[in-house]
Amino acid sequence: MTKPKIYTMSFASVYPHYVKKAERKDRAKEEVDEIIHWLTGYSQEGLEEQLEKQTDFETFFAEAPQMNSSRDQIKGVICGVRVEEIEEPTMREIRYLDKLIDELAKGKKMEKILRKRSKN
Repeated sequence: MTKPKIYTMSFASVYPHYVKKAERKDRAKEEVDEIIHWLTGYSQEGLEEQLEKQTDFETFFAEAPQMNSSRDQIKGVICGVRVEEIEEPTMREIRYLDKLIDELAKGKKMEKILRKRSKN
C-alpha cells in the first residue's frame, strides 16, 4: 500500500495555509505556533528548524519531541472523518493538527483548543 501524499509533502508547504486560515479569521500566526508547540512539543526554534529543512509531514511528527498526552481529547470531524476513529497513527496526528487549526479559525478560545481544564 502506498503512503498518502500528505506524508511526503513538506510541512513548510502547508504551514502558510494554516497561518492564512487563522489570519483570515483575525487570529494570529503566534496562535498557530502555540497550537503546534502544544501538540508536538517543538520549541519555536525547533519548529523554525523543521520549516527551514522542508521536513515532510511523516518526519515532522515522527521527530516531534513530545506529543501531547491530552491530544486524545481532540474529537470531531475533519475532512468528513471523525479524528478519534482514524487508526493510522501518523494520519491521526495530521488530522489532530487540522482540527485544532479549524477550531482556532472558528473562534474558539485557546484554553478550549489546548484542552486546558478549568480550575473550579
